[in-house]
Amino acid sequence: MQTEHMIVTGMSCSGCASKVTTALNAVVGVHDAQVSLDGGKVAIRYDEKRASAAQLKAAVTGVGYGVNDSEASESKGCCCR
Repeated sequence: MQTEHMIVTGMSCSGCASKVTTALNAVVGVHDAQVSLDGGKVAIRYDEKRASAAQLKAAVTGVGYGVNDSEASESKGCCCR
């Protein structure tokens, strides 16, 4: 079991956090995703044999949010707009 920490950008409400949590939990191999609006902090426990950090980042960017690193895509912003 491995834990990945990331900063997600563009979240501003509980709906955003829920959307990111759902996307991460849909990745095969993810056991638990803890998403906090406070600073966009996310911690994901996952089986590194079934999932990768790149897949986790792709799940986040795929639902319209950014990941604060050099591979981040542009965030579309809050899900409520």
